[in-house]
Amino acid sequence: MEKGVIDWIAWILVIIGAINWGLVGIFNWNLVDAIFGFGTVVSTIIYILVGISGLWMIYVLAK
Repeated sequence: MEKGVIDWIAWILVIIGAINWGLVGIFNWNLVDAIFGFGTVVSTIIYILVGISGLWMIYVLAK
């Protein structure tokens, strides 16, 4: 099965989210907030995209 562009983008965002959660858990340091600022529109959009990507990965694995 060939992976599409959406699949690759979703994988990248899920990996970014996983790394960010690992940093929060280990060092209590949020990379997304450090780069884009706490509670900014950009960081909120990134969190939303990571969440949608996680749901997309569930869909991809279920089909």
